[in-house]
Amino acid sequence: MTGPVLEVANLSVAIRGDGDRPHAVRGINLTVGANEIVCVVGESGSGKSVTAQAVMGLLPKAAMAVESGSIRLEGEELTTKSDADLRAIRGTRMAMVFQEPMTALNPVERVGDQIGEVLEVHTDLDPKARRERVLEIMRAVHLPDPEQMIDAYPHQLSGGQRQRIMIAAALVLDPALLIADEPTTALDVTTQAQILKLVREMQERKKTGVLFITHDFGVVSEIADRVVVMQLGRIVEQGAAEEVLRNPREEYTRMLLGSVPSMTPPKRVPVSGPVVLQTERLFKTYGKRSLFNPKARIVNAVNDVSLEVRRGETLGIVGESGSGKSTVARCVARLVEPTSGAIRIDNADIAAMKEAQFRPVRRRVQFVFQDPYRSLNPRRTVGEAIIEGPMNFGLPRKEALQRARDLMTVVHLSPDAVDRYPHQFSGGQRQRICIARALAMEPELLIGDEPVSALDVSVQAQVLKLLDEVRRKFNLAVLFITHDLRVAAQVCDRIAVMQRGVIVEQGSTSDVFAAPQHEYTRALFEAAPGRHREFLAGTPVPA
Repeated sequence: MTGPVLEVANLSVAIRGDGDRPHAVRGINLTVGANEIVCVVGESGSGKSVTAQAVMGLLPKAAMAVESGSIRLEGEELTTKSDADLRAIRGTRMAMVFQEPMTALNPVERVGDQIGEVLEVHTDLDPKARRERVLEIMRAVHLPDPEQMIDAYPHQLSGGQRQRIMIAAALVLDPALLIADEPTTALDVTTQAQILKLVREMQERKKTGVLFITHDFGVVSEIADRVVVMQLGRIVEQGAAEEVLRNPREEYTRMLLGSVPSMTPPKRVPVSGPVVLQTERLFKTYGKRSLFNPKARIVNAVNDVSLEVRRGETLGIVGESGSGKSTVARCVARLVEPTSGAIRIDNADIAAMKEAQFRPVRRRVQFVFQDPYRSLNPRRTVGEAIIEGPMNFGLPRKEALQRARDLMTVVHLSPDAVDRYPHQFSGGQRQRICIARALAMEPELLIGDEPVSALDVSVQAQVLKLLDEVRRKFNLAVLFITHDLRVAAQVCDRIAVMQRGVIVEQGSTSDVFAAPQHEYTRALFEAAPGRHREFLAGTPVPA
């Protein structure tokens, strides 16, 4: 075959029922060739994932339907296929890797059986031959000790290992087309680099065409042969990757590229305010050996961590998944109990306090989590979510509601929005509401645990700008957890690098980025996608 692996022509997908527009995507034209990686970029709601679902025949039938257009896989029309025909094609000739492997994998089935299920459905291999093929593909995706891991359950694997299992299941029958929908968004930089290398390696080995959906332009610069830019259901620009990244024609593409944080930290004046947070020799250990369980696994999640954050300062903690970043943050907020060490908030050691003693201090330490939708109760208005904390600490309802409306203005949302529910907001707006909820407690220390990692680049830029605004306005101390080195470069005054529970390096952000001293820090920087490329820095970011 000499034509493209995938050819989408004039595709339109209609939205059934009420929606903000009649079509999820309209007039889509794109191709993917053999041994080619085409990256699709755009903001949330641009139609990237809908396009992928339409190709796979996975559109939610109650909500969407292909209205017109053609989808051809190796020259064969898919839009006229029955569900049974599409099931036969999925896995054999086209396959998909989803963003969150933990929700895509069955938690009560062994991972080897889940890869083997593809072989069981689509081949006549006997159980022994299926197991051999599963082990072969597990070795091909560089999973450690496949003979042991084949019988493991998803929760026993790391995020990167689970994503490799998903890739193995997708590629076990050597499909002509692989669709990857944000497969590296939730991964740290070193794991992300491994997955990107793996996708490219497997693609080149089997000459597979890859449609790669992402909002990370660092990833695009690393792997894309061509780039397709989508906005509000339409393709606004496409072309060779270098041409689009260096010389974008459309204003929208330039805005997206201008929203990508630079890897070069801006010059910052050292903060000299009073110390708000100080940890001394902080330890958090999981597991405990006993007479009845002398071989119990002991994990030192946080190991002798000492750090401080001053009023008006942002301290970033970076490192791989499992390095202990989030555990430090949760210990500081007393969401988990530290094993030993001191945690001082304005010189008061909260690690030694009982819950009743700590309660008055709790309002001074507030958290903004990674997923704003899971952080908000879907059955309560956002106003109720914001006023709950202040009212628990004695503020009258009328005053609490007025504070909520005032804070909605601070986070650039309408004060009237307090009467709406979380599902009525976009992801970026929900994160603004979570920031308003944290500020309602009038904290001294704000902890952000990957607060922008799930957001597309333009919304991420807006939320980061907002966080910097509220830090200045309220003179907050900020503890910022992230695996995105570009984000850390732009928002952090100082940076601490963690590996296996230990801080291996810390200092001013500009010093650490200019000359990392520790081998692990250098490895993190080397793994960052697009690390040597500066995008359209200085392009105005939308408010």
